[in-house]
Amino acid sequence: MNIAKRAMLVFLIMVLCVACDQTTKSLAVSALPETKTFSYLGGTLRFQVAYNRGAFLSLGSSLPDVWRQRIFTFGTGFFLIGLVAFALFFKPGRLPVISAISLIAAGGAGNLIDRVTHGGSVVDFISIGAGPLRTGIFNIADVAVIAGTLLLLRTASRRLEMGG
Repeated sequence: MNIAKRAMLVFLIMVLCVACDQTTKSLAVSALPETKTFSYLGGTLRFQVAYNRGAFLSLGSSLPDVWRQRIFTFGTGFFLIGLVAFALFFKPGRLPVISAISLIAAGGAGNLIDRVTHGGSVVDFISIGAGPLRTGIFNIADVAVIAGTLLLLRTASRRLEMGG
């Protein structure tokens, strides 16, 4: 896949994912009170606004502000630049790999936008589960990162199965 096609694919995935993520977060913040949880499908799907100052499952939320900013804002920014560069220039440019990396970068970018606009926090608002078994509260950017990671792992495992 040539650089122009790669750039278009990366751009399209990132714009669509970030737009969806930011739109749903904006709707959640404007429509959901912070102190109330809305449950649907017998409690399987829950919506509740939460501001996460850390990473996945609030990891790092207790770090001093200066370190959280360095790691989660600046570190993430540099990492995202590296991911996009990898997606654009790494050979061979296979569609599943480029798509997976673009999804991961898009999710990271969506959450990075939150950190910049919400004082270092990320807006989370979705929880899924049954009974006591529940996910943490997450957002669409997190879904993009997980989807990209699973696609990347699937692609890597297929390559290993095929011998390289």
